[in-house]
Amino acid sequence: MSILTIIEVNSADLLKKFVKFPMELYMNNSCFVPPLINDELKVWDPKHNAAFAYCDSKKYLALKDGRIVGRIAVIFNKKEAEELGISKIRFGWLDFIDDIEVSKALINKAVEFAKEKNISKIEGPMGFTNLDKSGMLTKGFDKLATMIGLYNFSYYPKHLEKLGLVKEKEWVEFEMRFPEILSEKVEKFSRLIKQKYKLNVIQFKSKEDIKPFIDPMFKLLDQTYNSLSTYTPITKEQIATYKEKYFPFIDKNYIICVEDENHDLVAFAVTMPSYSKALQKANGKLFPFGWYYLLQASKKNDSANFYLIGIQPEYQRRGVTAIIFKEIYERFTKMGITYAETNPELEENKSVQVLWQDYNPVNHKRRRTYSKEI
Repeated sequence: MSILTIIEVNSADLLKKFVKFPMELYMNNSCFVPPLINDELKVWDPKHNAAFAYCDSKKYLALKDGRIVGRIAVIFNKKEAEELGISKIRFGWLDFIDDIEVSKALINKAVEFAKEKNISKIEGPMGFTNLDKSGMLTKGFDKLATMIGLYNFSYYPKHLEKLGLVKEKEWVEFEMRFPEILSEKVEKFSRLIKQKYKLNVIQFKSKEDIKPFIDPMFKLLDQTYNSLSTYTPITKEQIATYKEKYFPFIDKNYIICVEDENHDLVAFAVTMPSYSKALQKANGKLFPFGWYYLLQASKKNDSANFYLIGIQPEYQRRGVTAIIFKEIYERFTKMGITYAETNPELEENKSVQVLWQDYNPVNHKRRRTYSKEI
């Protein structure tokens, strides 16, 4: 009879096994997109992850007969508790074989951690903050994952529901094909809005030109989403973390920034070529050939992903999105991009979802976090 054991990840060797486990679990799955191993290791290094300044965490591996069969991380975000009054234990990095004994043992570690902290609720899958990957896939198991979206087998949500966890939050994602000709409505509206509010699209000549705008983008992101009940302001340290992690993937042609007559940023959109297939080929490593696959994906691609969109509140209902989408359309057309996919959006965030309405969006993925009262 197999014996199940749960061990805490407390060494560099175990951390590597913790990080690499999903790559073994999804080895033959064509939709899974492996992260870069070194990036995942940095997540658990306080020198690279600013969230450790206000988060407590633990990591665990599940083993059967010496073989790794599951993993989980548990996190207490003290900043979230202090600023929003939300006390919960986040759980994430949750992966397991199709064995209810394993998933139950892993979830029990989250429950134990909650009791240690005298907290009565667990929720996940989530990361350290609300800008990290969140939500278990409940629709779209046959769709290629993105660089910033979690992927999981269809049995995952069934296990959590069987263990008494219930839906907490829901996210939706959309895919769309760009039309061959931009609608006259968008063309005309974009021109009128530019003239009326004296707005201008910034033309970046090089990648370095983007750097001065990164901090203003995050400030605008705060202004855009701070009305959502789950949103916490982004710290300077977090901005530094995201710069380090994602700036290498940025291409000046995929960044849209709109400024007013005083050269203040009023809106932005961060898109990227789809790196999913390139990351699959890289298989977690930049060397010896991973960098080449990523470089090729940035130069020649027919797909793109939307990552972040920020609009100053006073401009949110003034048609600025028409300017953004006209610019995106023109750039994507030149680069041969015909297909785009949005990032996960909270189901209730209709103000963001309306942005895609002119492009016949198809809701191809759904994901949710699950919670349980202790």
